[in-house]
Amino acid sequence: MDDVRGTSAWVANHSSHVVVDSSGIEKVAETIDEIPKVNWDFEGIHYFDNGPLTVQYLFVLDALNFCFWPDEDLNYDNLAAGLKEALLNDKSAFDADRLQKYTGPELRELLKWPRPLPLEDERVRLLHEVGFELERSFDGKASNLVESCGKSAVKLVAMVTRHFPGFRDHSVYKGHQVFLYKRAQILAADLWGAYGGKGYGEFYDIGSITIMADYIVPAVLRQLGVLKYSETLASMIEKKSEIDPGSEEEVELRACSIYAVEKMKDLISIKLGRKVLSIELDLWLWSFGIQCPALQHHRTLSIYY
Repeated sequence: MDDVRGTSAWVANHSSHVVVDSSGIEKVAETIDEIPKVNWDFEGIHYFDNGPLTVQYLFVLDALNFCFWPDEDLNYDNLAAGLKEALLNDKSAFDADRLQKYTGPELRELLKWPRPLPLEDERVRLLHEVGFELERSFDGKASNLVESCGKSAVKLVAMVTRHFPGFRDHSVYKGHQVFLYKRAQILAADLWGAYGGKGYGEFYDIGSITIMADYIVPAVLRQLGVLKYSETLASMIEKKSEIDPGSEEEVELRACSIYAVEKMKDLISIKLGRKVLSIELDLWLWSFGIQCPALQHHRTLSIYY
């Protein structure tokens, strides 16, 4: 995770379109006497049985957890709840051999979605990739992958990005490689949240995980006065224009969000006299954002978030 923090800081210090406002960070930190407690499954939409099948569910969920915005009726809740129902109806739905065979229409049927999903071909490809590599290297079970990491979230992220190319969320920005790893990190965060930091969710280094840079968090940070956009970028977002994946604007939105929340975390930790986790702030910011339907976010077609 040092690569994520270090390269995000480099982007923030060389950005052309997004500015991290230090005074905005300080103002937010000053208003927080305690981080609002947000339970991981506060909406009751996830599958959980406290066993290895939940790990399989979460791995499939996080493999598909990206790019909902092109369908205005589709969101993360539809994915999480749809996969939960599929698993309740058929405990073998996410077996590695079956993951390798799903088609687009079959995935839609699994989720009870009436029309093609955004980036549907990519979603199917990633399901196949997950099924193939789980079968080849981990006896078909995501729980074996987690157990092989020795209770290290950092090692889990490294293992996931090593074995599953679809999780390799990085870009080249002004000649420098930038690591963001949203979906690999959110797998560790989901495991930690689902299992309450025990069993499959026990990680001695969970504090190493950064926020998961997506669409929502940058928009919330802008609303809080932590991020400021150039006129050009602000106009693109307000007009709902697509921003290319890997473009300077897109990388800056995500990397500056990570950098800003790391700075915010440090200030809040000092104020509260305890170590604050980036995961705590991420869940708070995300839950804040999804309750603001008018929040304007950037639009990028990407498999990474």
